[in-house]
Amino acid sequence: LSSCSGLTHEAHRKDVEQVYLRCSEGSIEWMYPTGALIVNLRPNISPASYKHLTVCIKPFKDSAGANIYLEKTGELKLLVRDGERSPSRVYCFGYDQGGLFVEATPQQDISRKITGFQYELMSKGIAADLHTASAPCRPCSDTEVLLAVCTSDFVIRGSIQNVTNEAEEQESIIHVGVNKLYRQKSKVFQLTGESGNWRGQIKTLLECGVKPGDGDFLFTGRMHFGEARLGCAPRFKDFQRMYKEAKDKGLNPCEIGPD
Repeated sequence: LSSCSGLTHEAHRKDVEQVYLRCSEGSIEWMYPTGALIVNLRPNISPASYKHLTVCIKPFKDSAGANIYLEKTGELKLLVRDGERSPSRVYCFGYDQGGLFVEATPQQDISRKITGFQYELMSKGIAADLHTASAPCRPCSDTEVLLAVCTSDFVIRGSIQNVTNEAEEQESIIHVGVNKLYRQKSKVFQLTGESGNWRGQIKTLLECGVKPGDGDFLFTGRMHFGEARLGCAPRFKDFQRMYKEAKDKGLNPCEIGPD
């Protein structure tokens, strides 16, 4: 995935401007918004693959001064209302559902507003993993765990050192001590302190009720807007069992040292 800063834009006229973004992830910052922006996401992939993409946006915490709409053939559907305060809220839609139309709202005061958000383009399968609305806290099956080991952005063996609950954001932060690092795409887990221990943080939904516990787990998951999001996380001894069973039958989808 490439990353870029999508736009820094300062407008003084009430006009509509087209913006084209080629990166699969990045951010847009619109300073002192007036008029409107049409944001066209045009990633450097085959147009035939567009229908398999999901777009997610995450407004900046202090974003203000404009409404964000989903626009298709002239019809507008409100996505984010100006001034809506939903910390860490992510809005996702299919790429083929339309583009983004960002319209400045009339301002009564003279304070200077900045509208901004991060965006990510991902395959619909990955997006479904991140936003399983039906059962986000459901334990993974053996097959799902073995597949997660092959496809996740991070795979680690570790223990839960602490859990911090953020009621406002409806999220829990799992503070993980790492015993073995199998894979990570971003440097979320790093060496800390003089002891040389690897540590990191993984986020999940508050409703899942994660609590500190003894023993090791196999943590898997994906990076989403720069944060590690929890996927499958079986106890490590259970992972060893399912991995051995699959390997004995020649059914494990990829090789990973389970010890």
